[in-house]
Amino acid sequence: MFYNNPIINSDYSDPDVIRHKGTYYLISSSFSDTPGIPILKSKNLVNWKILRYVYKELPFSEFDNVRHGEGAWAPSIRYHDGIFYIIVPIYGKGIYIYRTNDIEKGEFELNKLIDDTGVIDPCPIWTKDNKCYLVVGFAKSKCGFNSVLGLYEVSPDLRNNISGNYKIIFDGHNTQPTIEGPKFYYKNKYYYILAPAGSVKSGWQVCLRSKNIYGPYEEKIVMLTNDVLSINGPHQGGMVEVGRNKFAFIHFQDKGPQGRVCHLEPIKWVNDWPLIGDVKDDLLGGSPVLSHEYLINKKSNYKIQVSDNFKGNSLSLMWQTPANIKDEWFSFDNGLILNPVYNELGSVSLNMQPNLLLTKLYYDEFTIKCKIEFDMIDNKSDIGFCYMGMEYYYLRIIKLDDGNHIELMKGKFNEKDVVLEDHKYGKNDIIFMMKYSNRSYKLGYNNFYFDTIFEAKPGRWIGGKYGIYERGLDLGSKNKAKVKYFKVVDYAN
Repeated sequence: MFYNNPIINSDYSDPDVIRHKGTYYLISSSFSDTPGIPILKSKNLVNWKILRYVYKELPFSEFDNVRHGEGAWAPSIRYHDGIFYIIVPIYGKGIYIYRTNDIEKGEFELNKLIDDTGVIDPCPIWTKDNKCYLVVGFAKSKCGFNSVLGLYEVSPDLRNNISGNYKIIFDGHNTQPTIEGPKFYYKNKYYYILAPAGSVKSGWQVCLRSKNIYGPYEEKIVMLTNDVLSINGPHQGGMVEVGRNKFAFIHFQDKGPQGRVCHLEPIKWVNDWPLIGDVKDDLLGGSPVLSHEYLINKKSNYKIQVSDNFKGNSLSLMWQTPANIKDEWFSFDNGLILNPVYNELGSVSLNMQPNLLLTKLYYDEFTIKCKIEFDMIDNKSDIGFCYMGMEYYYLRIIKLDDGNHIELMKGKFNEKDVVLEDHKYGKNDIIFMMKYSNRSYKLGYNNFYFDTIFEAKPGRWIGGKYGIYERGLDLGSKNKAKVKYFKVVDYAN
């Protein structure tokens, strides 16, 4: 069997992965979106499904409002002495630990480990003498520098910072600029750090190794884009063992509006260096593979959900909101009930509306249809379907003086939304539609498409997303909206 890259054609940036009892678990960044830090599950590293999320809300009240690009940055996942640890840098807040003894169903306990607001990209390692160390990167926007890696000594249960401050163990300014996203491993009597350098869109993978955890570290570039021009980066990821002395590497590639999609690479060990991808010369780094034999020869029917018929009594795992999600925003009654939520910033710019119900792009080409029934009693809310990025377009139903109207809207981060087209609308239900292809899309309703083709834009550190909402334009709206289905009706990869 052969697989094709990307294995996950959707926005799961900064992936890290572990194996536990023959099952693989992958986590990724979620920034301000909640529920946050998705956990994906696989039996073969190719087919994945969303298992759950680490937390429902970010533990800070300011995330009750939309804060694009902030929140949970690149996390890591490790298993040690019966405990699963999710190590999460919350931008500008420090390093937080979520722990559980049951990754599939257990409750997560939370504690703060590191206070430093400029520290990001943490990953722990436990040594044979029962000590624990945390390698970190640095956010220049918070501490004034980057391109170096630091090391803390912490308690083995990741509850206490023992060393107090970090020690710089690698300076990449001269040879590995913008080194970040480090992942710690131990093999062949070496401490290894795998990390991306260069940049997200034109960088490479570097491996550092030393027999002393504090260094000095040797360095080697182990994967570059080389002549595989369709895969830029390749950027941050994690290594995982797939058999006896057999390893794989999962990393992301930035595909613009599609997001930071995940690729699976084989690893070849040469002179105790892990060369990643297609290795044509044992002295050089490998290239990303477009296709490869399965590294684990198991079939699986796991897949990531892209459609919803809202038959249950809770939101499915395909949905997130761009701020701390609240139970009172939604309910269920033979469909999804959207409740109007007023936010002063969101009332003029949809990208600041906290209760947008959004999902990730998954296919390169697809058509989505979404049926909503509504009763527009007043002019204090609107109901709609949106594509959301740093520039975005959406369709909305709104009640004006002469009745209900459908409007095509344009928005852009840090600007007020504007009306592009306005038409009277006489029905009490609507089927919103979006046709997505070649990083662009058309919006329509009831089998009619507007002529304009819009360029799809990514969000802040994330891919584009799309979804549905009811937004309060003022307090006290009594308008009602029920979503009957949201389904991909045609797709191609």
